[in-house]
Amino acid sequence: MADSRRWAPYLFILPAVLVMLAGLVYPVIDAFRLSFLDWEIGQPIEQARSVGWSQYRRMLEDPDVRESLWVTIRFGFWTITIEMALGVALALLLEKPIRGASVFRTIFILPLMVSPVVVGLIWRYLFDARAGWINHYLQQMGFEPLVWLGDAELAFFAIVVTDIWQWTPFIFIIVIAGLQALPGDVIEAARIDGTNWWQQVFLVKLPMIRSILLIALLMRLIDVFRGMEVMYIMTGGGPGRATELLSLHIYNRAFNAQQLGYASAIAVLLIVLVFALSMAILAVSNPMRTRSDI
Repeated sequence: MADSRRWAPYLFILPAVLVMLAGLVYPVIDAFRLSFLDWEIGQPIEQARSVGWSQYRRMLEDPDVRESLWVTIRFGFWTITIEMALGVALALLLEKPIRGASVFRTIFILPLMVSPVVVGLIWRYLFDARAGWINHYLQQMGFEPLVWLGDAELAFFAIVVTDIWQWTPFIFIIVIAGLQALPGDVIEAARIDGTNWWQQVFLVKLPMIRSILLIALLMRLIDVFRGMEVMYIMTGGGPGRATELLSLHIYNRAFNAQQLGYASAIAVLLIVLVFALSMAILAVSNPMRTRSDI
């Protein structure tokens, strides 16, 4: 009886583990296997030629891969930095039960409910050079219309703005949940000690939700490396490769250039980068070493 009770928890989580292995681990292993093959779409895999590590050597020397990686790093830096700042600021402003706060919270989370494809279509229309609302209002104010999605820097700016609009609510939801779970006696003690609002924020509240902030950062970081739908709809990675994230570059290599083996090698690089960054953030946010976890 004791043995059966000891193994019961493992049996309950076994289905979830099997689903995770089938949905996550197997594709990673298969991508690593395919990265050693010169395989194209339409070709039976049995006829694929083994090329060893040559795909990885080619990837390290490929300027297109380096350019897409640099675009991804730039995109991630600007979007995550601004989203974290805006999300935390909005959460701090709306954490207290003030009049109308629930209405504002509902409005803030609406972009998160829209699918990425629809987000891409909406913002592609807004940034349209001829019929877009943004150019319409610029002209109303006396400015010249801009070819937003036809210029490299403007297109990059456009996808950054779109991502900030879509994902700032995600940070807002996580942070406001953490703030509302803080023990009230700690905040009250800080107030009695004579701290002002800014001191309470930077010396009490934010340090106490440090792990929550790092987890939110991790989730957004993973999504930056994974997401490509909005960019694919808005710009297709152009003009040139100005907005081609690494995930979109992998898609183009696999399905447009039909280089499945080479795309798998780049995908392995992406997996390694995401794993390394995730481990670094998780090491910093280790809840066993942070007494302030909620």
